[in-house]
Amino acid sequence: MPTQDWFLTAAERANPASGLPVWSSGNLAEPLIHGAAYFDRLARAVDAMTAGDHLFFTDWRGDPDQRLRPDGPTVAQVFARAAQRQVVVKGLIWRSHLDVLSYSHQENRSLSETVSAAGGEVLLDQRVRRGGSHHQKLVVLRHPNAPERDIAFAGGIDLCHSRRDDAEHHGDPQAIRMSPRYGDRPPWHDVQLAIRGPAVGALDTAFRERWTDPMPLDSENPMAYLRDRLRGADLRPDPLPDQPADPPPCGPHQVQVLRTYPAVRPRYSFAPDGERTVARGYTKAVRRARRLIYLEDQYLWSTEVADLFANALRDNPRLHLVAVVPRHPDVDGRLALPPNMVGREQALALCEKAAPDRVHVFDVENHEGTPVYVHAKVCVVDDVWASVGSDNFNRRSWTHDSELSCAVLDDTRDTRSPHDPAGRGDGARTFARDLRLRLWREHLDRDPDGADDADLLAPERAVRAISEAAEALQRWYDGGRVGPRPPGRLRPHRPRRLPWHTRAWALPAYRLFYDPDGRPLRARLAGTW
Repeated sequence: MPTQDWFLTAAERANPASGLPVWSSGNLAEPLIHGAAYFDRLARAVDAMTAGDHLFFTDWRGDPDQRLRPDGPTVAQVFARAAQRQVVVKGLIWRSHLDVLSYSHQENRSLSETVSAAGGEVLLDQRVRRGGSHHQKLVVLRHPNAPERDIAFAGGIDLCHSRRDDAEHHGDPQAIRMSPRYGDRPPWHDVQLAIRGPAVGALDTAFRERWTDPMPLDSENPMAYLRDRLRGADLRPDPLPDQPADPPPCGPHQVQVLRTYPAVRPRYSFAPDGERTVARGYTKAVRRARRLIYLEDQYLWSTEVADLFANALRDNPRLHLVAVVPRHPDVDGRLALPPNMVGREQALALCEKAAPDRVHVFDVENHEGTPVYVHAKVCVVDDVWASVGSDNFNRRSWTHDSELSCAVLDDTRDTRSPHDPAGRGDGARTFARDLRLRLWREHLDRDPDGADDADLLAPERAVRAISEAAEALQRWYDGGRVGPRPPGRLRPHRPRRLPWHTRAWALPAYRLFYDPDGRPLRARLAGTW
């Protein structure tokens, strides 16, 4: 299987200004499912760092008091203690809109000030397109004197409230206020990757390109810049230490770092026309799909994204699309809710029209029946190519905000039958298949060690198994919940269709504010990424 059949080539990346490698070989990627697993691993890795090591991170939201374990320490404590041990701590957090708009301006500022006071340097970064955000979730830990210990964490999990949940899905005690349908402690489903090997160097480069970009930190908002100057805020990133050589190979995984940056003025030095390798990478992988695309996504909207899946379904009559999404948007209210609903309704309708019997969309609940908020951004294609990242399947994530995802190809062929489900000679790969199966075992209440995976391997049997489990649970509800609750946590996703008069205003609001387009004009006109 030539790697370039699945990964973007240098020409397809179309951003020669960046120093990112086209892809990296010899890595070991490990999925960390749920915030509790990620936070515990992160705390252990940072606590083991010593003077001269590097800790770099980017985030959308950072709550300084978020506990990484039930009894602590907090995010601020772990990072501040590292800085006090003379670890080089550098961070970029989105400056954010105001808290009154349900964002995290004060929280992000507090984390910045706390870690900076301990000797680190954490900056509030507003180098975005108007109305956009920095949405990357990345932590890079380098050990110049012991490169075999280097590790990076990338995916969908922010260093903030509500993320520290586990497989039982009882929610994080430190919860963010959401739609009341999720209760006081919203259950939360999410995924992060722990990556070792040369790809850590690529992720280090991704951080450094953003840190050293000469654009002013508050370029999008002159008033915010003035307020920060009056507060004495740090607005000039200090120089970084020299970048260590890539860590040595340690595994069978090839990793391609995919990003989104919008087209902005002034231009990013490392992406003068923006970068849309997230969109291009997914497009290449989805067009190669033949039997099964599995998605977990917070949004799954945008006609441009839906058209990609719809075309794949039309072109491949045995291809199934299985998606797990939140049952309800995270917001409520007469003005906020309809634009959140109309985009997914439109996208799913396009896919279902293309293949009514081969589109299977589910949402998740815990065993008490409380809906689980799906925040994960995962894609697995034919048990070969897999990605985990910060980007959702929508136009905003593919063109407008800053995003970062890691696509993984495993050199190891999976020994379980079917050995080549897509029939293209690529063969199922261990990483991609194991990631899908780990997620399905949890959703279906299967043995976590895989003892009853037999009907989850072949695509058509797997789709039948997951659909039958979800339908059995739905029948139990429809029948008044009589008798034992069937195993599994999935139910068929049945969104309420909005009336025409609501759609009339919600659709333009959704396209303009919730799902904007950050492409250069020529790409918009051409309909390309």
